[in-house]
Amino acid sequence: MLNGDMLSGDMLSGDHSVPPLAEAMRFVQMTGVFYSPSEFTEPWGIYIPPMQNCVWFHVVTSGAATLEVEGDRIRAEAGDLLLVPHGTGHRGWGLEKAPTPDVYGLPQEYANEQYSVLRHGGGGARTTMVCGGIRFDHPASRHLIEALPTVIHNKGSRSRRTDWTKAILELMAEEVMSQRPGGEAVISRLCDIVVIKAIRSWIEDDPAAQSGWLGALRDDQIGVAIAAIHSDPARQWTVALLADEVAMSRSAFAAKFTDLVGEPAMHYVTRWRMNLATDMLRASDSTVAAVATQVGYESEAAFSRAYKRVMGSSPRRARLD
Repeated sequence: MLNGDMLSGDMLSGDHSVPPLAEAMRFVQMTGVFYSPSEFTEPWGIYIPPMQNCVWFHVVTSGAATLEVEGDRIRAEAGDLLLVPHGTGHRGWGLEKAPTPDVYGLPQEYANEQYSVLRHGGGGARTTMVCGGIRFDHPASRHLIEALPTVIHNKGSRSRRTDWTKAILELMAEEVMSQRPGGEAVISRLCDIVVIKAIRSWIEDDPAAQSGWLGALRDDQIGVAIAAIHSDPARQWTVALLADEVAMSRSAFAAKFTDLVGEPAMHYVTRWRMNLATDMLRASDSTVAAVATQVGYESEAAFSRAYKRVMGSSPRRARLD
């Protein structure tokens, strides 16, 4: 797991000197769902069922594969990484389309609950991949994932950092082939790295990352306001106070925030607080009253009403889920 201490420090702290987009990336927290080095031989096919709040990834270490996601087909070669950020169910096969049985029904060699080796196919030409799923835990991470497209295809041969990409994938392929002691830990950590790199490359290079929430983070005024909300969620924010933070008039700020982010500023503040509160309730033994104070509410009752309105259930229920 890449935790908040490694990437962001205390999740309620912030630094206005940090560019807003970098501020959002600092909150990235990943938890591995599972990792599976896989060897496929022609003809082969698999189906990956949907999983809510999961980012699927497939790294092709040798050979080639085709993935079909929501009707779109993507051809991936050795050195490529495919991300399916929204946990969408999808299918994969080799040189030609073949039957695609559910991957969970195929025999696998389990090292532990989160790591297995999959070998599947008809014995022909071989393709090796490292596949798996991860979750992004912090609210900022979830905002980031929501902004991503259905599929990200990171082509190793076109990477601006080809040497790094090549080195990581070569090391991953070596670990898959050698099956040395500790390989599970090495492969899982390398997967985490290449997933982060792929998302970062997409944000830096793809025109689609210039709009919506990600585009708002890049804005010299709205991005700073978002970073301020993230840095100090308990502050008694108002539209006027946020406008003062970025030297704008109240009306101009309100209109620009809604236009870029897609919701009014105070709706964003409330939703951000409720997401933070959910994480706190699930990750600690803090009382509902203590969590309410940490996210800016003077009373447990006011917080509980807001939480139920935004999240659809009570704070106490969130702790049980």
